[in-house]
Amino acid sequence: MDSAYDRRVVFPSELGNSTARQLHDLSPALIIPLGSTEQHGPHLPVDTDTRIASAVASGIAERLAGDWLLAPAIGYGASGEHEGFPGTVSIGTAALQLLLVEYGRSAGGWARRLVFVNGHGGNVSAVAAAVGLLRREGRDAAWCACRVDGADAHAGHTETSVLLHISPEVVRTADWVAGNEAPLSDLMPRMRAGGVAAVSPVGVLGNPTTATAQDGSRIFAEMVDDCASRITAWKPGAGGFLQ
Repeated sequence: MDSAYDRRVVFPSELGNSTARQLHDLSPALIIPLGSTEQHGPHLPVDTDTRIASAVASGIAERLAGDWLLAPAIGYGASGEHEGFPGTVSIGTAALQLLLVEYGRSAGGWARRLVFVNGHGGNVSAVAAAVGLLRREGRDAAWCACRVDGADAHAGHTETSVLLHISPEVVRTADWVAGNEAPLSDLMPRMRAGGVAAVSPVGVLGNPTTATAQDGSRIFAEMVDDCASRITAWKPGAGGFLQ
């Protein structure tokens, strides 16, 4: 059997490793991780949200298999609340929305379905609006969030635990400190006026010092399970935020 032919017809698992020839006669469903580049306190890297979204999206793709194709991550988002901290690069809601719309219009020319896996809360307005427009234009698009019940807000126990599970080498445990642990609803008025820096000089909302890789494994599995089950239940013609 011609091994070169075999390689052409095997369904690829990642868009970035695929060729146009491999995709020529296919109509895959595309999973796109969406993250951010923003401060995550003194102990986590600025690509934390992108790392989590990418890992969750990869787990979803492995779970669903079939004709799902994992796209390279979109690593910039709407992170204006983190301005003032070095390392933050925010493109804002309007620019992100436009980026996602144009992404969907282009990818929709060869992919039959699109689902964005969002790892940053500040992206919600943009991704919801972009998916809504793509759907009104007749494209089968949706999005889901990397979320779990009871999570803290930013760079605290939840995100630190997940990174201890998926990327332990990047977590600076010697530098972690507790931040503002008040409920997010109590902090929002001051954050709207002055961003995260107004309520937490260290950029942390929660307590990362309690984080463990064991908790991270559980939280990560819940994120993958939640999104995978929502995508599995996603019917053609339905979409928006996957409930």
